[in-house]
Amino acid sequence: MKKIGILLLFSVIASAQKTEVIDLSKSVKDSKNSVGSFTVIDQRPDQKVGSVMYHEDPVQIMFEHTASQDIKDWFYKYNPGKGSNDMVFLLENLTVSEDRKEKYSVGKLELRASTFIKKDDGYHFVYRKDTVASVSSRNTPYMAQSLAKKITLIFTELLKTSYTRNPWNLSIQENDLPDYASLLRDKLDILKADSLKEGVYKDYYSFFTHSPEPGLVLQTNDKGIITKAVKGEEKTPIRNFYAFVYQGVAYKVIPVGYAEILRNDKGLFIEAKKEELFPASNTSYAQIGGATGGLVGGLIGAVIDVSSSKQRRKLPGSEVYIDPLTGNYILPEDFGKYR
Repeated sequence: MKKIGILLLFSVIASAQKTEVIDLSKSVKDSKNSVGSFTVIDQRPDQKVGSVMYHEDPVQIMFEHTASQDIKDWFYKYNPGKGSNDMVFLLENLTVSEDRKEKYSVGKLELRASTFIKKDDGYHFVYRKDTVASVSSRNTPYMAQSLAKKITLIFTELLKTSYTRNPWNLSIQENDLPDYASLLRDKLDILKADSLKEGVYKDYYSFFTHSPEPGLVLQTNDKGIITKAVKGEEKTPIRNFYAFVYQGVAYKVIPVGYAEILRNDKGLFIEAKKEELFPASNTSYAQIGGATGGLVGGLIGAVIDVSSSKQRRKLPGSEVYIDPLTGNYILPEDFGKYR
C-alpha cells in the first residue's frame, strides 16, 4: 500500500510539471528548391534544453519529439526536397538556464548550430548561428514562451540565410564535424599569411581565404583617403566591399568609413565604438543592402579616415573580434559602456 502511494505521488508530480514546446511552425520555405535531402545531426551531449520558473513552478522547454526529428519534419513540411544539394543541419549547443535575482529572474539562451552541404569530398560549411540571448521576468512573466520563440526565430534565420549562401570550397570529413570550427580556421589563408595581398575583398569569405577581386585598383581622394575601387572605366565606392588591403595594411569597412584590422593570438579584430558600428539613424545617411560585418542594411555615410580622425579618438574603442566563419562581429559584453 505504501509503494502504491509513492507511485501515485510521483505520478501527480510528473503530470503537474509544466512544459513549453518549441513551436517549429514558422515557414522555412526555400524559394529556389535547392535542397534535395536534409539531415539533422544532434551532437549535444545532453538532449535536455533546460527550464525557467513561472511564478513558483519550473517550466521545461523541450521539443515535441526529438530535436533531430522535429527539425527535419519542419524542413520537409515547407520544402519538397527536389533540389540537388544535400544539406546537413548540425546542432551543437542548445541550453536554457536561469539567473535568479532577489526580485526578478533572467532566462538565458545559448544556441549554436551550423549548416553544411555534403559532397563527394566531404562536408562544406555554409553558415552558422552562435548566439546568446536573454529574457527578464521584469519584462514578461512568460520567460519560457519567449525563449522558445527565440529558438524558433534563430533556427529560421539560420536556414533561410543558408539557402542564399554558397558553401565553402574547403571541406572536412564527417568524423571531424565536432571540431569543424578550429579545423576550418586553421585552413584560412589570411590567418597564416606573412604578407597581405593588395586589393579589395567583396565579402568575408574572400577576405579570410585571401582572394581579392581581380583587376580592381584602390583609388584615393586628394586627402589620401581610400574612396573607390577602379577597373577601367568602372568605379565602385569602397563602402560596397567587405574589406581592403592598402600598402600592406588591412582595413574593415564599417558604417562610418573603415578601420584597421589588427591581429593577436585570439584572431583578427578592429578597435571601434558602438556608434561607429551601429550609428544612430540620421537623414544624411544612405541605406544600403549589403552586409558589413554583422550588419545588414547598415547606415553608410560619407567615407572618412576613421583611423586618424580626431573625433574617433575622443572615446576609447573596444576590441571587436571578427568571426572568420560568418564575418560577423563578436561584441564584448561591455561594448558601448564607457567609464
